[in-house]
Amino acid sequence: MKRIGISEGALDRTLPAHEQLHAQALDYMKNKRWGEASTLYLTLLDSGVEDDDILNNSIVVFDYAGQYEAMLRVARLLLDRYPFTAPPLAYRARALQKLNRISEATIANDQALLLDTTFPLAWINRGGLQLLQQKFTEALHSTQRAIELAPDDARAWTNRGIALLNINNLIEALNAFDKSLICDPASLFTYKMKGELLLKMGRLRDAVTNSRKALELNPIDVDALTYATKALRSLELYDSLKEIAGELTRVQPDSLFAWENYMRALRGLGDFEAASLVHDRVLELAPTDFRLWTLKADTLYRLQHYREAANAAERALYFEPDYFPAERLRERSLRLMYQKKKM
Repeated sequence: MKRIGISEGALDRTLPAHEQLHAQALDYMKNKRWGEASTLYLTLLDSGVEDDDILNNSIVVFDYAGQYEAMLRVARLLLDRYPFTAPPLAYRARALQKLNRISEATIANDQALLLDTTFPLAWINRGGLQLLQQKFTEALHSTQRAIELAPDDARAWTNRGIALLNINNLIEALNAFDKSLICDPASLFTYKMKGELLLKMGRLRDAVTNSRKALELNPIDVDALTYATKALRSLELYDSLKEIAGELTRVQPDSLFAWENYMRALRGLGDFEAASLVHDRVLELAPTDFRLWTLKADTLYRLQHYREAANAAERALYFEPDYFPAERLRERSLRLMYQKKKM
């Protein structure tokens, strides 16, 4: 198990051990080191340390760390102590929502709002639940209320951006995602939603910049790599496409999308020898795609491998007999092959 380092500045050696751990957890929490903070809080809870401060802080940490089972556990403990209060019900609802227990989440969140109509998380939850149910107009109302109550909560802005994106209000959606990232610059999810939006808007260079910021947070995130690949291919920036699509082939070794774009990057750079080798992997993944067989024929033709080019074109025509580009490549390859023999 990974050992969590203890910051000397955060500890008071005169405190009991559990208070020292709590002090360190608070230090991690302050610096938004959610994973390390959650590990310490789990240690405290497993040791039976369950005072109110630890419960109230840990439930926030578990939310940001994505530890939803632990979050649900703490919500139960708080509800046992304070059965008719909105915060533990709202946190319970959020954990249930993230665990895809939507009906239970809706009931718990409605109870929280009955008890306190001004608790921000309950409105954030309601907006999120409405998004899952594709009730986008209702979600706009809920997210607006959440923003009024908690204007610096990134989750409220992200939910609003998603609702706006789904009703095709793209400019306002982008504005909402930007505001969310001001509140939380480390939100990988929001960067990915923004990347999807930028592609939809045709803002390809902005999409590349956005994806690179997302990849700083997680260099192997499939969505961020995919969005960058799409934008770079459209921009014909083949050096960068080779880098990004190459990484995607390592992260997803069975992805046709990754290998095809890596192959196209090599072709775009004029490296047809390497492209031909990569193309073999592409055809392993899509052995009946006549367009890819035609492209293979074109690569071989450019390498002056006319017999192999003709064979590849024949494969394309086997799957699509009337495909003119393949027929033309086959004829040209055969003609040059025979000319080469006569020389």
